[in-house]
Amino acid sequence: MLIGVIAALLACFGYGTASVLQSYGARKAAAAEGPGDGATPADDAPSLTETVRAAMTPAFLAGMALDGLGFLGSVVSARLIPLFLAQTIMSANLVVTAVLGVAVLGLRLRVRDWVAIVLVVISLCVLGVTAGSVGTDTSSTVVHWGVLGFSVVFVLLGLGLIHLLGGRAAVAAGLVAGVLFGAMAVAVRVVHGIDPLRPAVLVADPAAWAVAVAGIGGFYLFTVALQIGSVTGASAALVAGETVVPGIVGVVLLGDTSAPGLAWLVALAFVTAVGGAVAVALFGAAENAQPADASAR
Repeated sequence: MLIGVIAALLACFGYGTASVLQSYGARKAAAAEGPGDGATPADDAPSLTETVRAAMTPAFLAGMALDGLGFLGSVVSARLIPLFLAQTIMSANLVVTAVLGVAVLGLRLRVRDWVAIVLVVISLCVLGVTAGSVGTDTSSTVVHWGVLGFSVVFVLLGLGLIHLLGGRAAVAAGLVAGVLFGAMAVAVRVVHGIDPLRPAVLVADPAAWAVAVAGIGGFYLFTVALQIGSVTGASAALVAGETVVPGIVGVVLLGDTSAPGLAWLVALAFVTAVGGAVAVALFGAAENAQPADASAR
């Protein structure tokens, strides 16, 4: 249990720092384009070329390295602790994003932000104490193929929303990316051939392909969301998707449990932690938008 919690915390700090660096890199890439360099209009989504260009900035590459570290932490935690605990700890990366955003992106934190941050920390502590055992029901072929099919559908859905909504797709793209990262967590939990490592079994498992599809699709959609919206707003949508979906799947389909008699407290702490994390992001997004609005007037 302790190793799993430490791994989730590592993923939390890795993903939180990566979001800030990636947002900074995406902004720098957009600024380098300039209004006369063929930049994408504000109401259009960025092209694949523009997204790749943003991903090649030094700050974005550093963020990708931290994403890799976060991914390793998420893999370990998804295998060792209940998904509702692992994903909720990782949702606290919004707190890391908000605090670092003060120095890097010019965000400002007020009393309400700190209240939400404290609420998240307390809720995570409660979850850590009340979490029970990890489910062991990972053998169902339906779950393995189901998570792959689910991932493919949501990648296509995300791409469709970007095409339909254009520059207004930041929240939608962030939400779909979060759902895909949640699907990736489920796939990591159930995939065969990891412990012990058996490459032939791993490659033959649909869940392994779901990890790749959901991971790559989620990364692309979140990158687009960072290019066309605020890091905090996109991250809030991301957390809602990547926390709620795997948490429910872990309990309903995989057998994750709480400590005896404390299911109600786990549910309360889960909702409070996710709500607090989203509040941190939304407060920050609103605050960050004020200077731009003022200058526009």
